[in-house]
Amino acid sequence: MGGMEAVHLIGIGGVGMSALAQAFLDKGWRVSGSDRLLGAGTETPTLATLRRQGVALFPQDGSGVAPGMTVVYSTAIEADNPDLLKAQTLGLRTLHRSAALAALARGHALIAVTGTCGKSSVTALLGHLLAECGRDPFVVNGAEAIGWDAGGARIGSVRPSADPCGLMVAEADESDKSLMALDPTHVIVTNASSDHFPKAEAEALFRAFKAKATGVVIDTSASPPGPPPRSEGWETRFAWRGRDWRLPMPGAHNVANAKAALAMALALGCDAEALGAALATFRGVRRRLERVGTLNGACVVDDYAHNVEKLAAAWRTLAEAFPQGVVGLWRPHGYAPLRKMLGDLAAMFGATLRPCDRLLLLPVYDAGGTADRSVNSDALLARLTCPAEAIPDLAAAEARLRALARPGLALVTFGARDPGLPALARRLAGLPD
Repeated sequence: MGGMEAVHLIGIGGVGMSALAQAFLDKGWRVSGSDRLLGAGTETPTLATLRRQGVALFPQDGSGVAPGMTVVYSTAIEADNPDLLKAQTLGLRTLHRSAALAALARGHALIAVTGTCGKSSVTALLGHLLAECGRDPFVVNGAEAIGWDAGGARIGSVRPSADPCGLMVAEADESDKSLMALDPTHVIVTNASSDHFPKAEAEALFRAFKAKATGVVIDTSASPPGPPPRSEGWETRFAWRGRDWRLPMPGAHNVANAKAALAMALALGCDAEALGAALATFRGVRRRLERVGTLNGACVVDDYAHNVEKLAAAWRTLAEAFPQGVVGLWRPHGYAPLRKMLGDLAAMFGATLRPCDRLLLLPVYDAGGTADRSVNSDALLARLTCPAEAIPDLAAAEARLRALARPGLALVTFGARDPGLPALARRLAGLPD
């Protein structure tokens, strides 16, 4: 990696940056980072885990940037960020997050997983399948796989490998088109739909990315669904390629994710019998229909869903499992995405929620910066025809969910970015947050 010894990650507490931090640690680099939450005196479990591993943490005021570092930033970091300005003043090398991931991948045969939805689940699934089949992959994901955190000692979105030149599986983020910085050997495209940009633009991006691959390309974006899967509680059985498979997760969307991961593993020479056994032991992904516990007989679930397709898929899956009702608390993750999706969100919620369901709507998660704040959750609430109500903050949300909890219901926290959502789910379930 060009002799890099020290890296500093701006926004190190986020899901993407914390995964990079863990990956750099696993590769032997000295790691530091900054986060806005640290400036506010807040330390999340993610930040605490990194600190315990020796990562030096700083507020985002430039104090953590020193000569000799390479500074890593993301698209969310604005040009006047103090850390970035300090790096420029010192003449330090700066890398976009995607370029840093590409640097980590050098020497590996990279399997890049992209698509509008399902990337994190497929990345974790494929990493698990390859590991169980003895391929020992290095995995860098955008979500934590259950069981990869070594009991809280490390960030669970990264699986270390003893093979410095073996297979690497990585989630390739399409949101800012920076995935084009990667040089994949193999590519999986899960699907293409409107999210960060129109569907046609997403399809063109994925075509260009697939063209970079030198090996296997699995594109399930236009695949026929096949025979309907059979739900058995929280598990799903499905027929595919002449075999019956058991997936310990619910939902047709998770079956599609499993097929994408299985297709790549089979193409890379894994044995079908071994893959069947491996799939049945997959423990799932944090914040992807994660069953956290119970409250007064209600099932508490936490999910990262934040766009129209993901919210619809998750809610429909839960509706099938909980015929008595789903109470979903959702916080939009940004002002611009909410503004763009307003009409589609209103139509989706109207078509998806049943009379026994209820949507609790929090204000947009405000990460600071210079965002246009002219549209907030009240604009969506005004368009909704389904059972819905405004909730001012997380404290009020907790009180409302506790009041609604009863046997047979699912209580679900939905949304990206806000670390308070998974923490709330854990409190509801009586677990430390």
